[in-house]
This record gives sequence, C-alpha cells and structure tokens, in this order.
Amino acid sequence: MNYELFTKILNKHIFEDNRIKLFEKIANSPERFLGLFRPSKPYTKILQHLLQSAEILMGDAFEEIIKEIFKGCGYQILHNKILTEDGKPLDLDQFFKKDNNFYLIEQKLRDDHDSSKKVGQIQNFENKIEALRDKVISDESVLIGIMYFIDPDFLKNKRYYLEEISKLSEFYGVELHLFYGKELFEYFQCPEIWDNMLEWLKTWKDNLPNLPDIDLDKDPEISFYEIKDIKPSIWRHILRNEDLWKEGIIAALFSKGETLKLLNQYFKSKNDKPYKELDRMLSEKLEKYYMI
Repeated sequence: MNYELFTKILNKHIFEDNRIKLFEKIANSPERFLGLFRPSKPYTKILQHLLQSAEILMGDAFEEIIKEIFKGCGYQILHNKILTEDGKPLDLDQFFKKDNNFYLIEQKLRDDHDSSKKVGQIQNFENKIEALRDKVISDESVLIGIMYFIDPDFLKNKRYYLEEISKLSEFYGVELHLFYGKELFEYFQCPEIWDNMLEWLKTWKDNLPNLPDIDLDKDPEISFYEIKDIKPSIWRHILRNEDLWKEGIIAALFSKGETLKLLNQYFKSKNDKPYKELDRMLSEKLEKYYMI
C-alpha cells in the first residue's frame, strides 16, 4: 500500500460517478429532497445528501484499503460470501488466511451505534463466526475473529462489545478480539501501516474542497459527458416529477439550464422512442422553467 493507491481507492468509492448516483437517488427517492416541512433549501438539501453519502462510502473505501493492506503483507484473500446452514447469504468484510490461521474481520468506521444497532452488530458477528467455525476449523487450522472499528476516537460501546465478545469466545471456543485504530495493526505486527495511513488521510483531506460544487452549469460540456448515459428511466422519473422542478431541486443543479440544453440535443439525436419522449418532456421543462 502506498499513498497513490490509498487515494485512488478513496476517490473511486467517494467521488466516482457521484453525480450519476445523485440523480438516481433523486429519481427513485424524491421524497428525501422535497417537502415544505424541511428546514433547508434545495441547494442545502442536496449538499447534505452528498456529505452523508460520502461518510457511508468512506467505510466502503476502507474495506478495500484494508483488504489491499493484508494482501500486500502476504495474506491470502479468500472469498467473502458464505451461506449459513439454512442458506442465508453472509458478506464478510475481511476474510483471509496465512499458514493455518483463518482471519475474519468485521469492520466499521466508528463505534457510535445506538443501543439497538450495537445488539445487531454482535448478532451479525456471531452469525459469521458460527457459519465459518465448522468450515475452517480442523486439527491443522484455527479461526480468529476480530471486530474492528477504524476510528479510535469513538468508544461508545466498548464495554458492551468486550463483554459480548468474551461470551462468544468462550461459547464457540474461538479466539476473538475487539480492536480500535492502531490496535489491529499492532496485533499483526505492522504498526507502521497505521501511522502511514494517518499521514495519507491528512494529506488527502487537506486537498479536498470545503464543499462539493453541485452546479453542473459551471462547466456544461464536462457535466454533460458525466450524465448523458444515465438510464432513460431515471430521466423519465425526474422529468415527470413536477415538484422537483417547482421546488427548485433541478434549478440548484442546473442554474442556467446550459447542461440541460446539451442533454436535450443529445436526446434529439437518438433515433429511439424513449429518447424521443425524453426530448419532448425536457423541451417542455426548458421552456417552462428556463424560458429556453
């Protein structure tokens, strides 16, 4: 792992196709952006959604980052999807082996769950231990389970997790651990990796803008090529939902309508019935809301 790969993974998960994902969310869940009983204007609501999504996607990015770290340290990455005895699928955050040791890591960005979610976290961890135990443990091999929270500054449920993990370890006869931050890498005898990650993360954050720019009309040509291949069904839902236009959600994304004009020309160029319908619908919206 190096800084280039670290930032590539973060940027891929958090920023790649983020505009396409935004339009998909607006089309499929417009109620998240609309309504009089919201204490925010359209621009702010869209920003709020993007920032909340980035927090979630950062957790996904760190799953890949940590997988790459252990791969680079010589561990064999194993298939991370298994079935329980009753056929229910389980996704393993990290599953790898070295020599005769199999490692399961259930990881989260931070330990800040409320009471109901923390119970669910332990249940999920137990389900995976139970499903893996008979599959990998033998006279020659052992299973080691780890619940890992990346951010060491959040320890909200640490006492609860320690108590529950101790009970699970005794019941299943499996070595289990709870780690925060650097503790995981100390356990695997590579603490320098954590120190490097902190430096890389700080550098990456220093280069981020204070807020994402959501106005696609600031550079219409680039914006057009980013969004032109969104599925026709997504555009259909957006163009049919009058409230998205009346309440200013679309105006917050297209301040002047320039990108929408390019999109309309693109629809006109397609000799296909759905695009002809999109051309008609968008032409009406451009005339009504942008006087174009």
